[in-house]
Amino acid sequence: MNIGKAIKLCRKQKNWTLAELADKSNLSTSYISLLEQGKRDPNLSKLENIAKSLKIPLSVLLFLGTDKKEIESISPELAEKLSLTTLKLIEEL
Repeated sequence: MNIGKAIKLCRKQKNWTLAELADKSNLSTSYISLLEQGKRDPNLSKLENIAKSLKIPLSVLLFLGTDKKEIESISPELAEKLSLTTLKLIEEL
């Protein structure tokens, strides 16, 4: 799982800076940066807070952070469709 990559992807989709996401989620800019770099593992309450700040369901954030090897059992076509649907949801929000 690479939750930092998912956070960064969602933040960039919204054209937010690290400081903007930190402010909206009541976390420090340095903490958000460390998450995005994979140097910290957030607890569930912080993940919920970040997802809420990004205005996306936590399940979407977790799906985006899923590593390829974690979803090997589903077909590449389904994985691609899920990814595209998830990105569209983010854009709409």
